[in-house]
Order: sequence, then C-alpha cells, then structure tokens
Amino acid sequence: MYYDLPVAIPTVKGKIITKRKGGSTYILFQYGQDYKPDRKYAIPQRAIIGKVDPDDTSRMFPNEKYEKYFPDAVIPEELPEAYRSCALKIGSYVVIKKVFDDYGLPDMLRKRFGGDTGLLMDLVSYLIIEEENVGQYYPDFAFDHPLFSEQMRIYSDSKISRFLKSVTKEQITGFLDDWNKKRDHKQCIYISYDSTNKNGQAGDIDLLEYGKAKDNKGFPIFNLAVAYDENNRVPLFYETYGGSINDVAQFTCMVDKVIDYGYKKVGFILDRGYFSKENIRYLEENQFPFIMMVKGCKQLVSSLIMDNRNSFETDRDCIIRAYRVYGKTVNGRLYEDDTRDRYFHLYFNPGRAAAERELLEKHIDKMKLYLDKHTGQKATFGSMYHDCFNLQYNKKGVFTGYSEKKDVIRQKLELCGYFCIITSDEMTAAQALIQYKGRDVSEKLFSTDKSFIGSKSMRVQSEEALSAKLFIEFVALIVRNRIYNLLKELMLRIEVKANYLTVPAALRELEKIEMGRRNKGQYKLDHAVSKKQKQILSAFGMNAKSIDTAAAEIGKLLANSQSLLDAENETKEEDDNDGEDTLYDFD
Repeated sequence: MYYDLPVAIPTVKGKIITKRKGGSTYILFQYGQDYKPDRKYAIPQRAIIGKVDPDDTSRMFPNEKYEKYFPDAVIPEELPEAYRSCALKIGSYVVIKKVFDDYGLPDMLRKRFGGDTGLLMDLVSYLIIEEENVGQYYPDFAFDHPLFSEQMRIYSDSKISRFLKSVTKEQITGFLDDWNKKRDHKQCIYISYDSTNKNGQAGDIDLLEYGKAKDNKGFPIFNLAVAYDENNRVPLFYETYGGSINDVAQFTCMVDKVIDYGYKKVGFILDRGYFSKENIRYLEENQFPFIMMVKGCKQLVSSLIMDNRNSFETDRDCIIRAYRVYGKTVNGRLYEDDTRDRYFHLYFNPGRAAAERELLEKHIDKMKLYLDKHTGQKATFGSMYHDCFNLQYNKKGVFTGYSEKKDVIRQKLELCGYFCIITSDEMTAAQALIQYKGRDVSEKLFSTDKSFIGSKSMRVQSEEALSAKLFIEFVALIVRNRIYNLLKELMLRIEVKANYLTVPAALRELEKIEMGRRNKGQYKLDHAVSKKQKQILSAFGMNAKSIDTAAAEIGKLLANSQSLLDAENETKEEDDNDGEDTLYDFD
C-alpha cells in the first residue's frame, strides 16, 4: 500500500535503485546481500520502498517497507484541515453512532484500545458505508464524513497502516471476552456456526495456505468462522484457521470456545459440511442439542426418503406454508452403533423438484456428449460417470461404449426436491425447518463480509495487519447486522416491500443528509430531512429532531477543532520565527 503523502527520496550512497515498470517508477532499497560461496558471488537483496511522485521526481509515495528500513523517518499521521470537505454527509454517521451506543461498544473498545478507539470506529464506519476494506482510500472517506476520532481528526493512510500493525491479540481477545460476557448466559439460545475462506497475499502470513477454496482462483487462503446467536441475532465471536484445515476438523475447537465463554444452555444449527460421527458424539458429550442439514444423496437419508415417498407430498396436514414445502418426521439411528433415536425431518419442495430434475437431465446429457467424444480412445472417467453409466472397454483398454444405469438415474430423479434436517431433540418438521432457516442470517453475514464490506481478499502483508483487519470487520458485522435487523423489522411492520429499506439502499439515502460550511466556517444542516429518510430513521427510534441535535453537536465539535488548529498554527509560526528548523536525515 502506497501512502498519499509524498516524502523526499532517501539519499543513501549505493543503496537506492530506480526501476521503471509500466507507467510508474519505483524506488528500491538494497538492504543486504546473499553471498553464494559455491558460485563466489553475492546476490543483492532489495525491497520496493516507494513510487516516484510524477509531479516532483525528487519525492516519492512511500509504503510500509519504507518505514521498516527508515524507522526514524517521519510521515505525517494527520492530514491538514484543507482535506475536509465543505459538505459533510452525516446521515449514516448518526445511525451508526446510535448502534454503537446501543451496544455499549465505545466503552468496550476504549477499554482495550484507548486513544485509538475513535480511529477504529471510523474504520468500521468506512467498511460499512463505502463497502471497501482498502486502507489507502480511507482519507477519501474522511474528507466528506464526520468522524469518531478525537476532535474529528483526519488521519493519513500511513497512520492507518501503523495502527493495523499495532493491534495485539490480547486487545482482540479482551474485547471478545467483554462482548460475550455481556450476553445473557442464562437464556437458552441456538448458535448458528458457519465458515468461509478468503484470499490473501502470502507476505509474512503463516495462516495462508493452499486449500479447498469455494471460489478457487489459485491463491493461498485462510478460513474464517463466525458463531451467531440466532435468538438475539448478534455475532458472538469468530476464529481463523489455516486454509488446509477442513471445517469438520475445526468444529470441536469451536465447541470448546463456546464452553470457555460460559454458554451452557445452547444448541447448534449446522450446515451439511459439519456432518460427521465425531462431531455428533462431541456435541452429545457436552450435552448440546443440534439441528443439522444432511445431504439428500447420503445413503441413510435417501433410503428414508424412498421408504416414506408418496406418504406426505400431497397431504395438506403436512404443508409448511411459510416455505411452501411439505414435511414429515420419522425416527431413526444416525449410524450403526448409535445409542439413541434421532428425529429425521423429511421435506419435499415441488418447485425445487422441477428445477433439480432439469439440472440433472442436462448434466446427464452433458456426460453422454463427453463419453461420445472419447469413444475409441484410451480414457478414464470420474466417479459420477461410473455411477450413472456402464462403461465398456476392450482388452487394450480402449473405451468402446456405454449404457445408462436406468435404475440409478431413476432413483436420482425420484430424489429431486427432497431434503432432510436431523435434530437431536424432538420437534415437528415445521419447527425444525423454521429454526434452521434462521441460519440464513449467518449466510447473509458472510455475504456481508465478502460483498458488502469488500473483504473477499484481505490485501495485507503481515500477520498483525491481517489480525487487525479481521477484528475491525467483525465489529463492522456487529453494527451492520443490527442495521439489517432493524430495517427488516420496519419492513415487516409497514407490510410494504420498500426497496430503500435494504442496508445499502438505506445508507445511500441517509448519505444525502448533509451539513454545509457557511461564511464563518461553521457547519450547518443544509436541508430538511425527507419523508423517506424519516422512515429509515424510525427503524432506529430516531426522527428529524435527532438529526438536528446530531448536526448541532458535529458543528460545535468542528468549530472547537478549528480553534485548536488555529492555536497550534500560531504557536508553530512563533517557533518558526525563532529560526529553529527541524531537519530529518534519511541517511
């Protein structure tokens, strides 16, 4: 990441190298050499420390490596007042501040992060409003938004970089402890647990490994998992683990963390990816109930479906109208040495059946075309081909033809539209489905993290920066999830599907509420709050008066900030008149 503020190019004899690539000129610093005794010569070790400023070739835009090799160099942390716009967008800031205060997050963060709390909260706002996680663009966001930092200081991207590298695991762990301590541990809750993976640059990050990526682009990845309280609709904690570790293996570690946080009356809602004998037994040992989706193609589930097929699919007593599916509950054992019956909730979705059948037919036709193409050749085929076709070879190993396994394909077609949820506790098919569907929120949480917060890739080069960014994203998820839930509740109350009540649309609408800088430098509310904006604000228990009050506070704070800046400038001018100049030696 290159900082916005240019610095003088260092002058270290024999150590500074200029290299042009594309439309940019880069500055490299030779920090050492690697001597090869077998070849009797040394290979220079170099690192890019900056990019030449096209407007002034004696200066460059530095990066993090520059600070590493020139630790005494001073890069401004705070941008001048000229970097603040004459029009500030305050609507989203006011709503985010309300959520921060409702959860008591400022006090919890200040306890761990002290004077950097305001900057951390600003980065959270930046992630939510701009849907972006590139620290280099933060100053552009700060230019036209109110800030949580002390006196609404506008920090440079170099300050952001240093802050990210300064965040410790003790600070993060301490916050998560405080956050989970505030939850009601006496309440019986269901925890939805899910994971995803993210791309990253290798850098100095041990966590990044090559593994099974959901959107495999050939990059090293790491896994991120989030535990979510279904009842109270809040994220509880998160954990990271190496890209090569699968979800099933990591699950028991998450259960241990739930116990460590003091949760006792909890159940788990899990995706099909966590289904394993070991995980089921571990939940039982800790007396945690579970609700788990199982793949319909699993032998146990498919046999149960075939045994009960045509017994409930048109029975109006079995319909679950909220989801337009039919459901039935039967008892059974999960595995041969299982000690107790489980509750298998079988479902049939007519619309899903048609779509799945069409997809299966297309897939079979595609496989047949592939087999035709390779007839008369020496070829091997995957397990799916062997499942659906009888493959014929001659004595020389040449593929000569095929025939459909009609019984197998017929069963696959008959299973289209069916799915199964297994629960450890007795409940109806409707209750199980409603509980499981609640985990859609955790799915949206990952959609939020990757799409709406721009965090599919992390864009960091160090372990510390990765850890800090993930923590900031988690706090942003807490805040954004609250905004999502309140807007959804409002939509249900007004019983109208309003397109402007999605989180991105609502924030865009709130961004239109602005304060303008008037003659004497005072910021005043530019125009009245619209009807649509009032409705969005009502979701948070706020109204037009709330905006007026917030605008007055922001205006006063900025006026005080300007007074302090003027006083500092006067002091600086007096110092300059004394003839005392400060020089920075980069040699």
